[in-house]
Amino acid sequence: MQEAIKQKQKRMLRLVKSTDAIKSEQKPMIDSEDYYKQVERYAEQIRNTSNADEIIRILDVVLSETKGLRFSDEVFAAQEQVKRAEQKIESLKSELEQLRGLVQTDQMTGAFNRRGLDDVFKREAARADRNAQSLGVVLIDLDNFKQINDNLGHQYGDSVLINLVNVAKETLRPSDIVARFGGEEFVVLLPDVEMEDALTVISRLQSNLAKIFSIQADTHSIPITFSAGIALRSFGEHQNSVISRADKALYQAKRTGKNRAIPALS
Repeated sequence: MQEAIKQKQKRMLRLVKSTDAIKSEQKPMIDSEDYYKQVERYAEQIRNTSNADEIIRILDVVLSETKGLRFSDEVFAAQEQVKRAEQKIESLKSELEQLRGLVQTDQMTGAFNRRGLDDVFKREAARADRNAQSLGVVLIDLDNFKQINDNLGHQYGDSVLINLVNVAKETLRPSDIVARFGGEEFVVLLPDVEMEDALTVISRLQSNLAKIFSIQADTHSIPITFSAGIALRSFGEHQNSVISRADKALYQAKRTGKNRAIPALS
């Protein structure tokens, strides 16, 4: 009889331990004091960086921790404050993403600007190296653009630039990137493409631009054209190097008659 009582007590003891373990597992991940300490650490990180991508990453972490709070009695009473904090973080993140877009975009044409090109090139180059793929880099220069500006005015010249970007976005693949490199020069990035295909794509772009946009001169129209140099980036090749090779090919295209695309030397 006493042995049976002892066995029963042992079972009850195990049950108590098991219940305590469950309670410990249900303990909130962080209490409000720890949470605010973490937020302050994140705030310090944000104050120490001017990189919008890094700030957005930090805000994502803060937001995930805010949404992941397990409501203790203390936090549950303040859940409206937590909801407002979530909304403010979401709003700030959205504003930063919009600001990043403005900083990286050429406001007149809607293409990436030089800063945007730098960021996108790093991303695409890393992807190309990671997947052992090629990356086509095309340097485009509108033909006779100075004469267009001088004879027809800068407003007309601006419309030529805008139309080039619009036609490029309609002609190229969604994965291709257009950036204004400066003045009437543009860079086009063609991920995972070989030289023959790149030449075909740029030839199609030249043809579409000439069909859609031209200059009226007396009784006839003169199509808008551009010259291009095309380089395929080598594994690990820096942005300045591959653009320099494309630039040399572009010079050859200009020197040999314009309105053509020439492959760069590897």
